[in-house]
Amino acid sequence: MSATPSTPPPALRPYLTARHHLLWDEADAFAAEYVAPRVARMEAAPGRVERKVADLMAARRWFAVTVPSAFGGLGAGHVAKTILVHRIARVSAAAAAILQATLIPVGALLHFATHEQKRRWLPRVADGSLLLSIAVTEPLAGGHIGGIQTVAERAGGEWIITGSKTHIGNSHLAGAHLVVARTAEAGVSASQALTAFMVESDRPGLSVPDHRPGLGLHGFGAGRLDLNHVRVPKDHVVGEIGQGLSVAQSSSILYGRPNLAAVSLGIHEAIVATTTARLKTRPRYRGTLSDLPVLRDRIGDMEARLRAARILAYQCVHLLDQGLPCDADLINAKYLGHQWAAQSAQDAMELHGAHALDHDGGLQRLWRDIQHTYPPAGTGEVQRIRLADAAFGEDHIQWSERLAAEASRARPDPTAA
Repeated sequence: MSATPSTPPPALRPYLTARHHLLWDEADAFAAEYVAPRVARMEAAPGRVERKVADLMAARRWFAVTVPSAFGGLGAGHVAKTILVHRIARVSAAAAAILQATLIPVGALLHFATHEQKRRWLPRVADGSLLLSIAVTEPLAGGHIGGIQTVAERAGGEWIITGSKTHIGNSHLAGAHLVVARTAEAGVSASQALTAFMVESDRPGLSVPDHRPGLGLHGFGAGRLDLNHVRVPKDHVVGEIGQGLSVAQSSSILYGRPNLAAVSLGIHEAIVATTTARLKTRPRYRGTLSDLPVLRDRIGDMEARLRAARILAYQCVHLLDQGLPCDADLINAKYLGHQWAAQSAQDAMELHGAHALDHDGGLQRLWRDIQHTYPPAGTGEVQRIRLADAAFGEDHIQWSERLAAEASRARPDPTAA
């Protein structure tokens, strides 16, 4: 689709500040100048990981958009994060995926790292010298956190980690990985059996196999990590020993799900724009395809889904910025955001007819890319189960409320003497 900048729709005004509007314009301009010219090259070379766009985003401190200014970040919050991911995803979901994937482990550090650990890692993220990944998913366990088989064993003042992780976003770009491993004996509940560790990419025993392109998101690397008796010091434990499940789950809910909702939203906008542009220029019966009521009905359905997805994506992160309990809303935004965008992608393929099968139309890329927002941070089945918990009043920990409260207590009181 065109990378032409646009102004935020009126429906988003309740969620946007003057700073958000400036960031919206900045993201649009960045996408038009730096991302759009690279899309064709990324598609033509799916075996190559895009590094230049990552460097350019890092130089703008976007990987630290939620990091407080005390650590060199923008301190701009979750709505700002959604703006960046959403606007870039309109032009390239792969570029947006590079951004959102590092934001997840950054969130984990913000909520669980000690002050000293934050001082060690976050300024490097902010100045662009360090990208991070979060390594939870495994070849056999998939996203089932309780099934993690990677183990970490004490050895004096160190931990030795052995195991494999897969589908790790930015695995080939990250200078450090937040690895969740089992630290308890078999039979211990997952809520107490796992621990999170920061593992630098140059640690002996850590290897990253060559990038293998997937169905879509060409230019984005989501690969495998193999850890063969990798030693890390004890001060690389993030959170408490046995708290790894909380680190992983909270990061997935507060960052992973809304990030993916933003990626889906950007793809969704591109799908609708691409389809309406084609129908308006395709001649038929003394007019164009856009004049036909049967096709306008299909477009109306796509537009309805898009508008609903946009409100969901921004409302939930607005609640998050306000420190209100919104876990179920974050889950819902990811679930419906993907589902609606995927349906619109299928409709668009049908409305394009045989032209949809051509490589030069752009729609193929959008259809392939939207498939990548379904599995991460929990499949649709997982999201529905969590939403059912909310419907039955069986909500688990409200991470949105708990961690916002903890962050509030950690901030100095501006009224204090």
